[in-house]
Amino acid sequence: MGRTIKGFGRGGNKGLDIAGAFEQPIRSAAPGRVVYAGSGLVGYGKLVIVKHNNRLLSAYAHNERLHVGEGDQVKGGQHIADMGRSAKGRVMLHFEIRRDGKPVDPLRFLP
Repeated sequence: MGRTIKGFGRGGNKGLDIAGAFEQPIRSAAPGRVVYAGSGLVGYGKLVIVKHNNRLLSAYAHNERLHVGEGDQVKGGQHIADMGRSAKGRVMLHFEIRRDGKPVDPLRFLP
């Protein structure tokens, strides 16, 4: 994982903003099914959402290119997207974990 540039809860952040290199591979945190892959949610750019079980989702925003589509099964560590830029032009990944639909600190779920 790259350097955290904005942590959970800072300024209302619902996840982590992580620095990286343009087009760096983004990998699924855990196995699951892709429930959203697109750019229809304002403020997230190209976004992938993976449902891991009935309670947990992970979201990966600001991608340059998506390598999965809705309904795809993914493995933990699978290359699902390439890092892109935020609306402000910063190369980064915005990563969220939601439990029962509510944002929680992703650091509690990462190794």
